[in-house]
Amino acid sequence: MTLSRQIFDTVIVGGGGSGLRAALQLAEAGHNVAVFSKVFPTRSHTVAAQGGIGASLGNMQEDHWLWHMYDTIKGSDYLGDQDAIEYMCRKAAEVVYELEHFGMPFDRNPDGTIYQRPFGGHSQNFGERPVQRACAAADRTGHAMLHTLYQRNVRARCQFFVEWMALDLIRDYEGAVVGIVALEMETGDVMVFQSKATILATGGAGRIYQSSTNAFINTGDGLGMAARAGIPLEDMEFWQFHPTGVAGAGVLITEGVRGEGGILLNANGERFMERYAPNMKDLASRDVVSRAMDQEIKEGRGAGPEHDHVLLKLDHLGAEVINKRLPGIREIALKFAHVDPVREPIPVVPTCHYQMGGIPTNYYGQVVVPRGANPSEPVPGLYAIGECACVSVHGANRLGTNSLLDLLVFGKSAGDHVSEWLKTHPRHRDLPRNAAERSLERLARLDNSTSGERVTEVAADMRRTVQQHAGVFRTGTLLTEGVEKIREVGQRARSTAIGDKSRVFNTARIEALELENLAIVAEATLVSAQAREESRGAHAREDFKERDDKNWLKHSLWYLDGSRLDYKPVNLQPLTVESFEPKIRVY
Repeated sequence: MTLSRQIFDTVIVGGGGSGLRAALQLAEAGHNVAVFSKVFPTRSHTVAAQGGIGASLGNMQEDHWLWHMYDTIKGSDYLGDQDAIEYMCRKAAEVVYELEHFGMPFDRNPDGTIYQRPFGGHSQNFGERPVQRACAAADRTGHAMLHTLYQRNVRARCQFFVEWMALDLIRDYEGAVVGIVALEMETGDVMVFQSKATILATGGAGRIYQSSTNAFINTGDGLGMAARAGIPLEDMEFWQFHPTGVAGAGVLITEGVRGEGGILLNANGERFMERYAPNMKDLASRDVVSRAMDQEIKEGRGAGPEHDHVLLKLDHLGAEVINKRLPGIREIALKFAHVDPVREPIPVVPTCHYQMGGIPTNYYGQVVVPRGANPSEPVPGLYAIGECACVSVHGANRLGTNSLLDLLVFGKSAGDHVSEWLKTHPRHRDLPRNAAERSLERLARLDNSTSGERVTEVAADMRRTVQQHAGVFRTGTLLTEGVEKIREVGQRARSTAIGDKSRVFNTARIEALELENLAIVAEATLVSAQAREESRGAHAREDFKERDDKNWLKHSLWYLDGSRLDYKPVNLQPLTVESFEPKIRVY
């Protein structure tokens, strides 16, 4: 079957914050750029980010990028690569000021500088006291940022393919990535897009969990594409549970609430975080707060008729502060928790929020895979940025505000690197003869299958399995059972039926394709978690309660081929400063 083909300098898969930041860098440099998005770009999941962008501007009190670097390394439970973390923290102020000059409507101090609020795990002078480091636009920071970047891309004449789903990467006979195969969601038409460089910016895959703050579009498409192309997925055992998802709904309540002075209470009205983190209290690292909440609930101090949540109190802040700094949170509380936070607390529980692992990259955004004795050989023509990538700056646990910072810093870095790379690689490499074969076979199998299970049934079983077997606390027994179950779910995901084509809308095919990607991510998660016999960051095992730096100070690499694992060492060497050696985390 001969498919239509379009040719670009760079193809970017994903129209969220990282994809738009990279696209802007390339389009303004004069390159021909195509951005693919399943939804209109300003509806990408970056729009849901609430609290702020971490940067040591020092507008509220003394701050330093080295303190930010220390907090990030400590927050990562020492699994983060220190060269990448230094790069990110050094670049933070620059990318925030660039956004300001792009026209982003940050909240302001009386002197006109950008307003900053405290956030969990961020401190002055290497952990002494909380610091105000999150650059905020009320509680809609991601929304403001996404609209700002989209408008700049329109101005730069970037080309958008809206409501298109990328299916697979195209690799040539030497292993270089030379483009993608993509599907127009409305018509079902399939097309080949040839490019000199391809950037994956597809976001996370939080929809593998039953309870998640993630949008329905967060289905791990970039991870599935990479895994099918023979590229490993790094550190997939590490999933962050945000402490404050609305109980029963999973909708995010930003850490900015606690940054503004909100506090967590148990059913007895006790501010329990003082027991678990005497110094940082409610602003301890997210994994610490989530486990503390889970412990309170397990020990019978949960609130509500079922004793299954805790309370987030902010009425003492007053209506003026809430309406000025947290207007979206009040709206969410009214709609999803049916409480007015001006008068009563919000019921909250830890909820799956962020994927620390992903496609392995360096801090230029290049996808790197082990080859022989070299632990980081770049895949020619392939980049990954944002939540789908693992740089690794987040390690075993991400600090709040570092997600928006990550996508800005490495989106720009990848854009710059691709721009330079294109100067030395001015010609398109030839497409292989079977460029679209895998994608067409997958679509044919879907279209011709009428005897398999429905996508919704298999997806529900997948989410139940991951939720039950890879939650806040894990055990070897739970994980072993989970691996067996998720492999069975993966087999079922590859043989789902979408029904009579003449009677279903094209979204049925999209959901089936998304499920295949989710099933890959779910298996990578459970297999990687089962193998890691320690507790580190968001990976908390009740049968291996301690962190084991002797045996496990290393990144996992999961390969789809044979569902096998490999490992590579954590980079403890920063770029210019002394290394921060692993220590016990105390907040």
